[in-house]
Amino acid sequence: QVQLVESGGGLVQPGGSLRLSCTGSGSIHSINTMGWYRQAPGKERELVATIDSDSTAQYADSVKGRFTISRDNTKNTVSLQMNGLKPEDTADYYCNMGVTYWRASTIRTGIYWGRGTQVTVSL
Repeated sequence: QVQLVESGGGLVQPGGSLRLSCTGSGSIHSINTMGWYRQAPGKERELVATIDSDSTAQYADSVKGRFTISRDNTKNTVSLQMNGLKPEDTADYYCNMGVTYWRASTIRTGIYWGRGTQVTVSL
């Protein structure tokens, strides 16, 4: 099976920075799109940023110019550099990957989620 593990969340003051990382493990053959989503208390999960296998990135309007998504295919890792953090960025952040993996000598595909990492922006 495939597992995703996030790291890098925490408490930061407004205007500060955090870097989130997410690593996939298991019988991974390749990873297509990688992304970050977030869910604030009482709100639905929303897209933050995605990056395709050719490193084409897309961002939510609310984070453009402040967040940067990147990937390292050799390590099955996607990262999110968050600068200029605002209180409204407070949420649980989840990574997401579209994975092609081996199972019983067969190639399969699936969408996987991490368990989330908490980001709190506050004085």
